[in-house]
Amino acid sequence: MSALQAYVRATAPRNRAVERIGPFLATFARDSDHPMLNYAIPDDGATPSPAEIAALTTAYSRRGLLPRLEFFTEAAPALEAALVGQDYELERRVPVMTCGVSDFVARPAPAGITLRTPSSDADLLGLRSTQNVAFGESPEVSAAELAGTRSFGDRAVLAEDTATGAITGGGFALEIVHGTSEIAGIAVAEPHRHRGIAAAITAHLTQLVHTRGAPTAFLTPGDLGIATVYRRVGYQPAGECVHLSLPRR
Repeated sequence: MSALQAYVRATAPRNRAVERIGPFLATFARDSDHPMLNYAIPDDGATPSPAEIAALTTAYSRRGLLPRLEFFTEAAPALEAALVGQDYELERRVPVMTCGVSDFVARPAPAGITLRTPSSDADLLGLRSTQNVAFGESPEVSAAELAGTRSFGDRAVLAEDTATGAITGGGFALEIVHGTSEIAGIAVAEPHRHRGIAAAITAHLTQLVHTRGAPTAFLTPGDLGIATVYRRVGYQPAGECVHLSLPRR
């Protein structure tokens, strides 16, 4: 898990402000206060003092942000208890799954669905809007979201209804760092679920990063149902990621 933690430590600061605080790398989104875009990442084996945790808390609080961390438990096994001891609370435990080249199982798109790279801003807007709705958010797409989606280039894929041209889902592969890439944002519009589209999107992106030199792809399924889908592509459980934050009183 140290390799995956190193990957996140290298990629999370992209397009964010950062601050080194004790054994933490604190990241701050430049144009959003969303908790999922503002969080700290610990060094491997981090055992912070109460004063270092307090300094981290202050760094987020003075920016009007929720003090928050995301990390793989095996990379810093003593950290969760230290944070809880300073009143941080567990938001959730997220399973981590990995897929090596030899584990990969191809999953073609089902009949009536085409997978392709977005080729216009209209495609990007449709892809991001579909993802937002699938994740329980507004269908509106901000300029920042559009720019972020555009930055994936051909590491983004959308699923399209062949007959109507409607975008039914999509996902991204993040950049390759140290032979690793994260597969993220896998989403399928509710009316089109349970047809094998999510598995096909995941397989497409996983094969893409394997072909481009990443022996390991990883992802963090949101629930057991989607984890079953990922298993069909060859992903296997590899550990867990925890999200902790200091609730506002």
